[in-house]
Amino acid sequence: MSGMRQAFLILCLVCAGAAHAGGLAQLQHFWRETRALEGAFVQSTVGKEGKKAKNASGRFALARPGRLRLDYEKPFRLLILVDGERFLSWDAELSQLVISPSHARLGTTPAALLTQEALDKHFALAEAGSEAGLDLVEARPKSPEAGFEWVRVALADNLPRRIEVRDRFGQTTTVLLTELRPAARLSAELFRFTPPPGAEVITAGN
Repeated sequence: MSGMRQAFLILCLVCAGAAHAGGLAQLQHFWRETRALEGAFVQSTVGKEGKKAKNASGRFALARPGRLRLDYEKPFRLLILVDGERFLSWDAELSQLVISPSHARLGTTPAALLTQEALDKHFALAEAGSEAGLDLVEARPKSPEAGFEWVRVALADNLPRRIEVRDRFGQTTTVLLTELRPAARLSAELFRFTPPPGAEVITAGN
């Protein structure tokens, strides 16, 4: 009987280990199964000397391939929009829209890990352990021109919950994702923006 209990315990441990997916497996599942996602975010930055910048917060929406919308609500209103071809930054207070090609601004950024189609095209990916119920994936850019050293994506239930980015100046930016709502698709209107009459429009080079 003791042998049966021991075998049952081993079987349970094996099943439990199989049921728990690591960070890379969860990220791959997210890429494979979740075509669109929306929710809220809180962003904070800590400098190299430990000095903390003011938090920012707002709403986000993403749809693959290559579409992203960030609506900053606090401490100021700012819209960041990637429509698949262009990167747009709209400052309502200045009534100014800046437009540049999305491949020049998105391809090697941390956001590419969630919006692009090639999981390891621009990054070297590795498991980075787990903490507080979250499994971590660390991504290091393959391009020496990237503006950051690494990005860590923390996942649970096959969804990204936190993104940490260490830039070349030693600053670490943390983005917490909440109120997540996966979707099969999001309205195309979410990823379109037309500036009001009289707005200043600046087009950056390719």
